[in-house]
Amino acid sequence: MNTTLNFSKKISSALSLIIFIGAGLWPLKAQAPSTGENDQDSAAVRSAFQNTKKIRAGLLDVGYAEAGPANGKPVILLHGWPYDIHSFEQSSAILAEKGYHVLVPYLRGYGTTTFVSPDTKRNGQQSAVALDIIAFMDALKIDKAIIGGFDWGARTADIMAALWPERCSGLVAVSGYLIVSPKANEKPLPPNAEFLWWYQYYFSTERGYKGYKANTTAFNKLIWKMASPKWTFDDQTYERSAAAFDNPDHVDIVIHNYRWRLGLAKGETQYDALEARLAKSPSITVPTVTLEGDANGAAFPAPESYASKYTGKYAHHTLTGGIGHNLPQEAPKAFADAIMEVDAMSQAR
Repeated sequence: MNTTLNFSKKISSALSLIIFIGAGLWPLKAQAPSTGENDQDSAAVRSAFQNTKKIRAGLLDVGYAEAGPANGKPVILLHGWPYDIHSFEQSSAILAEKGYHVLVPYLRGYGTTTFVSPDTKRNGQQSAVALDIIAFMDALKIDKAIIGGFDWGARTADIMAALWPERCSGLVAVSGYLIVSPKANEKPLPPNAEFLWWYQYYFSTERGYKGYKANTTAFNKLIWKMASPKWTFDDQTYERSAAAFDNPDHVDIVIHNYRWRLGLAKGETQYDALEARLAKSPSITVPTVTLEGDANGAAFPAPESYASKYTGKYAHHTLTGGIGHNLPQEAPKAFADAIMEVDAMSQAR
């Protein structure tokens, strides 16, 4: 989940952890997932998510879902923790119907994505994950794509747009600018903001490692409920995504990611130059749409705090109607609309 340090301080209760931000922003009413265009989630798209493909890409054999015409404009959608590719199933169906070529990879440590070598460090640092997706694009011979994501996926998309803008025709980032710096993370936050990161500190302990490994499914279901307190998902929906956590590298990747952010675990030297660039909080020049939900129970930065980081064409929308952290799955049409909006921005340049 997100680690940007400029968090909004308001929380409504210890269990729901709802932060509401919307003043002065364009509010969009999110549509229910089961109505309108979202019913275009065809049998073909469902099958693509149930029967993922696989391709050798850099350090990984990447599992991914593919939907839409192969000659359509490429769109790559990136999930976060603790979620998986099914966060994008309904929005992918909408985009495929509109003629986009949609690719949704499992991140390292999830689903059918596996490491090529057993000797590769199970590293969760941000630049390594971003390079995975660049390698994925190279393997599929995709020069340029619209990149969209939430949570870890939004951070990865931000990094790609910042460091490799020539590979990104547009960006959709839920919760905005999420690039982090372990050095900056040394600065303590106000108590309310620190409270939102309870699991990060849990993961920093050996007890947390053992606890997450022993209770991964139950732990992540709790995070779903806390991060999206108004989303009434059923057990079948959760269990479909929870299967992705059975990946043998999942626990090690997650634990390393959160420990690395706090400076408690080392990264790898081959990523030092990239991390040095990211530590400077580089601006993003590609056309961008950022999104936020009005009932996001996770820690996230105020939209006004990051707007200046997007120096190209830019728009922000806050979705109303009780939309939480897993925005693409809770409001698939609104997310698909943002992809199409940023596509229009890129064509108008």
